[in-house]
Amino acid sequence: MTEDISVLRKFVSPEIIFGVGARHSVANYAVNFGARKVLIVSDPGVKAAGWLSEVENHLSENEIEWVSFIDVSPNPRTDEVMKGSEVYKTNNCNVIVAIGGGSPMDCAKGIGIVSTNDGHILDYNGIDTISSPIPPLIFIPTTAGSSADVSQFAIISDQIERIKFSIISKTIVPDVSLIDPETASSMDSFLTACTGIDALVHAIEAFVSTGAGPLTDMHALDAIRLIHENLPALLMTPHDMRLREQIMLGSMKAGLAFSNAILGAVHAMSHSLGGYLDLPHGLCNAMLLEHVIAYNYPNAQDRFKVIAETMNVDTRGLTSEQIKQRLMQQVIMLKQQVGINQTLTVNGVHKTDIPILSDHALIDPCLLTNPRPSNKRDLATVYEEAL
Repeated sequence: MTEDISVLRKFVSPEIIFGVGARHSVANYAVNFGARKVLIVSDPGVKAAGWLSEVENHLSENEIEWVSFIDVSPNPRTDEVMKGSEVYKTNNCNVIVAIGGGSPMDCAKGIGIVSTNDGHILDYNGIDTISSPIPPLIFIPTTAGSSADVSQFAIISDQIERIKFSIISKTIVPDVSLIDPETASSMDSFLTACTGIDALVHAIEAFVSTGAGPLTDMHALDAIRLIHENLPALLMTPHDMRLREQIMLGSMKAGLAFSNAILGAVHAMSHSLGGYLDLPHGLCNAMLLEHVIAYNYPNAQDRFKVIAETMNVDTRGLTSEQIKQRLMQQVIMLKQQVGINQTLTVNGVHKTDIPILSDHALIDPCLLTNPRPSNKRDLATVYEEAL
């Protein structure tokens, strides 16, 4: 495995406050950004867990006006973004705070885009389509997986076309990420597992991406190590705050890696799958991961060997094919340890769905940095293997 250090690389990141209690800084940052009135974007689950009221109280105690918008689905929808932007404009807001998982954070990014660029959120599908700066974004993640709080991605669901589309721009990198392991304690075991595997996929895809480099590799490999070592233990002892912290750290590092190296076929295919059937994103990634590894392996053997070693596979004396098989076995074993054993068929995917799923995946921006060039038939074959 070789790297050309002379290749120019861009690395974007928000200001990050990491550790127990980080969320309590939200009002200080709102003041720093000159908040007149804050739009808080969240969802019903986060409200029920009590995290939303904490943010509201912190702002009120500092005499900062706010309005909350919680009409956000697990896969945030175009109509929700447009509705949220109207709430933002009507209430004369000038700062956005998001607290929740990837869905509220992606919705908040979409609201910020529309609030200053007008038009419809669909107009901003793709890479670098945003012309005007968006309002300050302060994000508090409550899951350890999406990494929307550190990334230049927003993933929005178009319910009419039944697709997810990606908006990629350094304009939507949050200004501040307040990463507090305590907020992840309200996740149930299934969500903990799904988001943890999502973070693992971010790290693996970032490391084998054609956009990878020294600035992203260090984050990707450490994320793989942290998640592989700590996720099964966290599922067994969910109240262990040290383990929560390690997984949150792994998610953050994976986010910094993929935000800058971009992703690959797992995410391109997962976006298509999640948009078509409205399935949880982390679950989609989990069902596809080992199949995409097998597909991509010939084009990134050296890098997959490093990933295998990072996941405690002893590669000494093994052939390349044996390393591939051991890595796939390790991934499958990890998924089994955290209780994710589902297949596409179990989740309602039929062979007749594969052509349209492949069509949508083929135009996803994440496929641009996949290590192996892909056509529709390639993607269809991988979907078939995952059935």
